[in-house]
Amino acid sequence: MADEPQRLSKVVAALAKCSRREAEQYIAEGWVRVDGRCVEEPFFRVAATQRVEVDPQARLQRPVRATYLWHKPAGVRNEEALAQLGPATHWAGDASGIRYAKGHGTGLQLLMPLPMEAAGLSVFSQDDGIVRKLTEDAALLEQELVAEVAGTAAPDALARLGRGLVPAKELPPARVSWQSETRLRLAAKGIAADRVPALCAEAGLQLVSLRRIRIGRVPMAALPAGQWRYLPTGERF
Repeated sequence: MADEPQRLSKVVAALAKCSRREAEQYIAEGWVRVDGRCVEEPFFRVAATQRVEVDPQARLQRPVRATYLWHKPAGVRNEEALAQLGPATHWAGDASGIRYAKGHGTGLQLLMPLPMEAAGLSVFSQDDGIVRKLTEDAALLEQELVAEVAGTAAPDALARLGRGLVPAKELPPARVSWQSETRLRLAAKGIAADRVPALCAEAGLQLVSLRRIRIGRVPMAALPAGQWRYLPTGERF
């Protein structure tokens, strides 16, 4: 019957004079409002009396397989981020040009996870190429960590840390240097972040905090704790 509720995608297709698939994309990207409320579900049903509006500024973006770069706070499990990777925590400084869409959160995989106690750059992706890169080639990607430490270091502390962080014989030892009296910078391929506390203890140091600030060529930079940005096209690990 004509006055029965219809799928939102069908109504939008008629309003925007576009295909049903394009209508679904308009909805998923947050360009559509029903009675003034943004609706992101294409199969949402609307009555004939409801007002459906497509933002006049709406522009469909090229479909992307999304990769999220998240600044993980210390003490938070990586898996807990999946519930937080939404528009409320999307960094306002994201310069990727990618508009948030609900579908970007489907099928995300956590890659190169950090220990719960550590903070810093974490990656979630639905892009098969990124997933392969950060799993099959993970040991070949240089990571950069900053460790806050306390205590008196043994004379060979830096060399000991460098050897212990990279146990694989085919990989070079970590580059370890003091940034301040209490801060160490660690950079190497194949860094085993979960071993840092024990290795610090062996070197006479107590690890206070650990933060990852770079994976390969991708830095965390100014990304605030608890927020995320997209990996833009052209930025590669």
